[in-house]
Amino acid sequence: MASPDRRATADPAPARAIVIAASLSLSLGACVKSVPAAEPVGVTGTEPSSLLAKEVAFTFESLDERPVSSAAARGKVAVLAIVTTWDLTSQAQVNFLNAMVKNDGDKVFYALIAVQEGSSKGLVGAYARSLSVTCPVAVVDPVALNARAPFGEIRQVPTVVVLDRAGRVAWMRTGLAKSEEIRARMNNL
Repeated sequence: MASPDRRATADPAPARAIVIAASLSLSLGACVKSVPAAEPVGVTGTEPSSLLAKEVAFTFESLDERPVSSAAARGKVAVLAIVTTWDLTSQAQVNFLNAMVKNDGDKVFYALIAVQEGSSKGLVGAYARSLSVTCPVAVVDPVALNARAPFGEIRQVPTVVVLDRAGRVAWMRTGLAKSEEIRARMNNL
């Protein structure tokens, strides 16, 4: 007795799904505007020309008795890292700052400025201890970093500011600034 023809027939559903997905992606691709690529982290910031070579006066509330002010920095090159506790890039910036502090000791004035609400001093203190920060740490309310602030409006963290010995802004960078880059800006100050 002859058996009925039992040729295997492929299920057309998976092939149909692939064709639909391919045509959908092609049609969507034609509708999407081309968006320029964003600059990589650490390259986005440039120093505002209105701040360069301008002497700045600042005083921020420190977590301990060590002052974070223009008066405390006077006579030394100063590196100020403006960060926040919830940002991973800020944490990386703190690690670069820590390495520089260990290398330079008291020859350079280093300070960490945490952008947090004033009621968050305990959080900032715990953050600094967990990252083994040894330089002075200050807390500044985000509202205080507006356009009239000493360094102009700080829109992103981390932001690193380098001051010369006279307290003038020599360099300012928004985004992650590595130790070598900061040190290159400190040379000859």
